[in-house]
Parts: sequence; structure tokens; C-alpha cells
Amino acid sequence: MHTIGDLLRQWRHRRRLSQLDLALAADVSARHVSLIETGKTNPSAAMVLRLADQLAVPLRDRNRLLLAAGFAPRYPERPLDDEALAAAGAAVARVLHAHEPYPAVAFDRRWNILRTNRAVEPFFAGVDPALLRPPVNLVRLGLDPRGFAPLVVNLDDVRTVFRTRIRRQLALAPDPELSALYEELLEPGAADPPGPTVASDVVIPMILRVDGRELRLFSTITTFGTPMDITLAEVAIESYYPADAETAAHFEDPRTRR
Repeated sequence: MHTIGDLLRQWRHRRRLSQLDLALAADVSARHVSLIETGKTNPSAAMVLRLADQLAVPLRDRNRLLLAAGFAPRYPERPLDDEALAAAGAAVARVLHAHEPYPAVAFDRRWNILRTNRAVEPFFAGVDPALLRPPVNLVRLGLDPRGFAPLVVNLDDVRTVFRTRIRRQLALAPDPELSALYEELLEPGAADPPGPTVASDVVIPMILRVDGRELRLFSTITTFGTPMDITLAEVAIESYYPADAETAAHFEDPRTRR
């Protein structure tokens, strides 16, 4: 079992900070940081959270730090439909609904889909039912030949975007399941292009071929600002927008929304 000193050192190295860097950021002495890391002093819960804040440690891992220091976990983890998260769950539903007629999806840190709006539902029609068994994973759905992959014209570009985003996540916080997903679907191969191939001055669109026409979409990510619950801290909402007038007309057509 890792001690608080071991874990703190790991996070400091992950953030590429020296003991002095961390001490200055947290307004403590470098000697105090050294004593904690070597196990010669036991930090208070407040000090654990103070250092964790400067290291941008996710809430889930802050609980691990607290446990290692001998304290109870501070941050609860409840399902999004839990009564205690009713207001947050309603906010997620409101954001998804407000984005219609364009697609939007809410997912967790492992890209498992939590909720979608109605604009996403038509895309599930041709998906292998095996991919729709919970938990439905957005990355697997997007890249698997049994999922959305046959619809994606620029699949290499979409794969590159997923690869970059998940690599960034793993650099911020390790996760065995996310690492396994990356190795399964996103580990670069010799035949992969070195980077995006679609020319764009701003964003890389996702291009879908639907009913004989090409739909071009770009997306934005929404997260909760200052969550105190692990579930909320890990929820993201991806909202897709039309990148041209033809795509907008497709989604705004009442026949598309039936």
C-alpha cells in the first residue's frame, strides 16, 4: 500500500514539479514537503488537500491521498440519477435538450455514455446491438466497424482526435481501464497517418455520410465548474454543431427529427 509520501511524490513528478516548486505554489516550506514525502511528518487533512489542489489532483485521487494519510474520504461518488444530484442531473438534461436539433452526449471519464439527446438516437439505428449494451462507450462506438465507423468519412482524423484527448487525460491522471481502451482502439500503428489530414484553420470537423450526403460537424466540451462530487467532476457534455449550411439544414429539417 502506498504511503501519503509515495503518492504525493508520484503526483509531483507527474506534474514535473520540484519540491521547491510545489512548496512555493502551496505557500509552505520545501522542507515541509520533503518531510511529508519521506514519511517523517504526517500532514493534516487540510495540508493534503492544499497540496492536492496545487497539483491539480482529481477528486477521486484526492480521496486516495486522504486515505493514505489516515483520513476519511472527502468527496462522495453518486450516480447521476441519485436524488442528491437531482439539480445537476436536471442541468445535464437541460443542456442536452437545449442543444436540439443538433446532437449532444454526456459521458464519464472513461467515455461511457450517460445520456444523449434525441438528435443522437437516429445514429444508433445501424449499430450492432452488442455495442449498445451498457456501458455504451463513445470511443468504441465511434471507431468500431460495427458502430459509427462506416459513416465517418474522415475516420483517421477522428481517431487522431480521440487519441490526443485520451493521451492528455492519461497524462493528467492514470486510469487502467482508460489505458486499456487506448491500447485496444487507439495505439498508433505503422500504417497510421502522423496527424490530422483535414485542412482546417480552426477545428477538425467530423464528416459523416448519411443518406447519401456528407454532414460536417464540430464539437465543444462542457464540464461542471467547481464540483464537489466525483461523478460531477468526471461528467463531460460534448455538443456537436453544424460546420456548414447543408449540415444545419439536415438537422433542422422536421423529417430528420422523426
